[in-house]
Amino acid sequence: MTDSPLRVLVIGAGTGGMALAHGLRRAGFEVAVFERDRTRSAGLHGYRVGIGPDGSSALKRLLPPELYETFKATCARPPRHFVMLTERLRTSIALPVRPAVDEESGERSVSRMTLRQVLFTGMEDVVRFDKEFTHYEQHPDGRVTAHFQDGSQETGDLLVAADGAGSRVRRQYLPHARVEDAGIISIAAKLPATPEALALLPDSVRNGIGLVLGPKGYTCILHTMEFPWDGEGRVKDGIGGNDAELVGQWPGLLFDNTRDYVNWGFWASTDKFPPDVMKRDGRELIDLVQEMTSGWHPALRELIRLGDPSTCFPINIRTSVPVPQWPTTTITLLGDAIHTMTPGQGVGANTALRDAALLTKRLTAFREGRLSLHDAVRGYETEMIRYGFEAVLASKRQTGGDQPIHRPYLGRLALAGMRSYFFVASRVPSMKQKMADAMHTHRGGDRDD
Repeated sequence: MTDSPLRVLVIGAGTGGMALAHGLRRAGFEVAVFERDRTRSAGLHGYRVGIGPDGSSALKRLLPPELYETFKATCARPPRHFVMLTERLRTSIALPVRPAVDEESGERSVSRMTLRQVLFTGMEDVVRFDKEFTHYEQHPDGRVTAHFQDGSQETGDLLVAADGAGSRVRRQYLPHARVEDAGIISIAAKLPATPEALALLPDSVRNGIGLVLGPKGYTCILHTMEFPWDGEGRVKDGIGGNDAELVGQWPGLLFDNTRDYVNWGFWASTDKFPPDVMKRDGRELIDLVQEMTSGWHPALRELIRLGDPSTCFPINIRTSVPVPQWPTTTITLLGDAIHTMTPGQGVGANTALRDAALLTKRLTAFREGRLSLHDAVRGYETEMIRYGFEAVLASKRQTGGDQPIHRPYLGRLALAGMRSYFFVASRVPSMKQKMADAMHTHRGGDRDD
């Protein structure tokens, strides 16, 4: 074992960076996280995070046991179905979401803000806010100094870039590793889950996740998020035992403004939107989506209209361009900082958590004297690059502006082909089961690493 703890500098306090910090601190490392945004809601693009088996397994390994229990207790009700719909709200196919058989399997839904609150819990001495990273310098002995906008600097033995798709660390360290537009723009909003709003959704979507596939490649995802606390932040009736105690005592609830909601996210290829879409305000964006969905079912259009303009924002979807493995040093990367991906497979956060667990495991082997630091980082990067870029390419194949469904004539044929396939699969049990199994597998359900 090494005589003194490795000092790890983590740039960025997102999901992957904070999970890594928990894991490293539990493993006996000295760790400091540097975060630009002080407010906990800043930089949270999107509302729901789907945590699959990969993510749950990583969080169980990285978080203190009591905080992992809090994570589970603060998740929304898990989805029971994944439903493909037409723009007229006809069900093409409804796939059952495999129920959890243990605490690491199954699918969990969590608010991005709630998850961030959980990950910050108990880490007040680790996170340094208002620290905008500018650049780093490497020293002959391998140590790394990070410099910040306020003129301060910090030196450590290992620097980890967890600063997202626009990573400044990556731009300096791997200038050839590009992130490009995926040719997709998304507009998202949420609205309170009132009885009137829920009545607009089919039962299967109220209890699951709905994906509307419409003409022109127009797509809309629908999430219903129901939490264990009510509109006043009190634990709901029917939430009992340990969960009620954890939710009631969790300090993050004092700051969390997340209440039961319906979240919709609409996307299409970039050429379908007006040039100024990224500059429009929330009300204008909602009006735009209503205009683009003029032929959709009235209930869907009403759900879109009810979106809270203050929660509505556009995202220019981006994706990493895979690069070959680079020479290993005392700088490494995780999550979106190296493998930004489209939401096609919904595994971005899960992959970042998988990175954090893997890097913690490799560095622990170094601390125990089983690997050199170089070999620990090299082993992490070799595996992360493989599965990370595989996920990038698979996600782009499902959600990329160059896909046939977005083209004027081919799009009609592609949509008709998908609907025909769903029609047959919904009536052939073996085909339907194969689709459900594939959905479970790509989220880590059958992986043991």
